[in-house]
Amino acid sequence: MRMKPPSASSPQGTPKKRTSLKDLATYLGLSQTTVSFVLNNAPLAKNLSPETRSRVQEAARKFNYRPSYFALNLHKTGSDSIGVIVPEHSEGYFTIVMEGVERYLLQKHFLYFTASHYHKPKLVKEYSELLLNRGAEGLLLLNTNADFDTSLPVVTISGHKEKEGVTNVFIDHRIAARLAIRHLYDLGHRKIAFMKGPHSIIDTEFRWDSMMQIAREFGVQPTPERTVQLITGGWTPQLGYEPTKRLTDATRDFTALVCFNDTSAIGAIRALHEVGMRVPSDVSVIGFDDIVSAEFHVPSLTTIRQPLKHMGKLAASILLDRIANPGRQYASNIPVKPTLIVRESTAPVAKASL
Repeated sequence: MRMKPPSASSPQGTPKKRTSLKDLATYLGLSQTTVSFVLNNAPLAKNLSPETRSRVQEAARKFNYRPSYFALNLHKTGSDSIGVIVPEHSEGYFTIVMEGVERYLLQKHFLYFTASHYHKPKLVKEYSELLLNRGAEGLLLLNTNADFDTSLPVVTISGHKEKEGVTNVFIDHRIAARLAIRHLYDLGHRKIAFMKGPHSIIDTEFRWDSMMQIAREFGVQPTPERTVQLITGGWTPQLGYEPTKRLTDATRDFTALVCFNDTSAIGAIRALHEVGMRVPSDVSVIGFDDIVSAEFHVPSLTTIRQPLKHMGKLAASILLDRIANPGRQYASNIPVKPTLIVRESTAPVAKASL
């Protein structure tokens, strides 16, 4: 006597269990492979009798069978999907990077699954294992170090931990620092204040160390009262507003401010405005990233452009290449060059400030 799939006998009013490939095979008295061949119209299905093929198709209709991804791809060696692990979904950085990632994956007919770890190392490890078990063929990490072991190929964007099987794509912070400092120096600025990023962002220390080193090369000496650190993460202008208020409470003896990113720069400009320091006539402000709103802020923001969309596409292309060629050797680190975008928030230093 054949068994009925659970969905055929569920009590009225209770959720029905989805009919599986195994349920159909049991009901029909056939192997799962045979049932899969028929439902997927595989070439080997032609070797089966018309009666068998008809029985399988009739049973699938009867029990409203919907094949799972893995059932559909029983004959495939890969899932055509990757896992993306991020700290959080942000308005600026994340959306621009992921546009580059998504467009490339779309061309290559790949899908991705995203998980946010909110700076909890335990979740990063758990998600890497979960995505592996769900069939991901590789992992793409944004603003997250590959600080875990996995059999999958891994590519990070703005990660810096060197490890076997991992490629890190990141901005060249020394070039970025030189572009920012030289621009302000050429405008006559010597009293430059600096904003350090939050501890939670991996780029913070690398960007800060480069900025301090290049500043000293130009003879600009950062002083404690002209430096401020972002306390919290996030991607709203509030990020830079409060720290700049602390900066102006400590000193107003500076003619330029180098911010950690564009959103913090927008918040900083608001804080400077509230204490009567005009941008750029009193203080020049420079950001980092070149997010979409930077060009349309008043004043429009001078910034160091990270080619975020390009970095997303590059990282996705490397990851898919590593998936397709597991035996090939790949570079551990791939630095990407930034560019300076000059807009309205920087200007020559006022003579009265010299």
